[in-house]
Amino acid sequence: MKIHVFSLGELQANCYLLESEGKALIIDPGDDAPFILEELQRKNLKLVGICLTHGHFDHAMAVGEIQMSFPVPLYMSQEDAFLVDRLEKTAQHFLDHSPVVIQPLKVEYFTPGEFRISSFVFTVIPTPGHTPGSVCLYFSGEKNIFTGDTLFSGAVGRTDFVYGDKRKLNKSLDLLFALPDETEIYPGHGEMTYILTEKENRK
Repeated sequence: MKIHVFSLGELQANCYLLESEGKALIIDPGDDAPFILEELQRKNLKLVGICLTHGHFDHAMAVGEIQMSFPVPLYMSQEDAFLVDRLEKTAQHFLDHSPVVIQPLKVEYFTPGEFRISSFVFTVIPTPGHTPGSVCLYFSGEKNIFTGDTLFSGAVGRTDFVYGDKRKLNKSLDLLFALPDETEIYPGHGEMTYILTEKENRK
């Protein structure tokens, strides 16, 4: 499986395009649908799904526009549906302008544990704290995990939103730190890191 990383939008959210056997899975498409659609065409990939690690606008604004070209489901946690429902309003608040947002056209909800989208098989790990429905997507065979805004290189997700919960975030981090030390972390912002490195950073 190839992992293509793009930092997109005003908040430089990481979009991950996973490639395997001519198929693509997008994790956190950010807010630049034209760029993503061009990449899919240029690489001649068939998109099979879009995943969100959480429902914040800077990770999710491109979903609806992508689905207009590729009618694939958006997979996310139902606990973050309230955030996705208000993408445009939230974006206006934080960006100080009014972006046009097409709401997701088809949504399916994750169930914890092993999850399959076409040939992509991974484990959905609920990691609430940053948002109620934050999840991490763990590909055990490849020894990598996509952590969204739960865990970054040298930092953890903020919990000062009204729905944030520091206690829950700390429990979520304990789950992640139980993974193999060599697991590669692909966060929602910033550079890739490793479980061992972040365990050491938290001491």
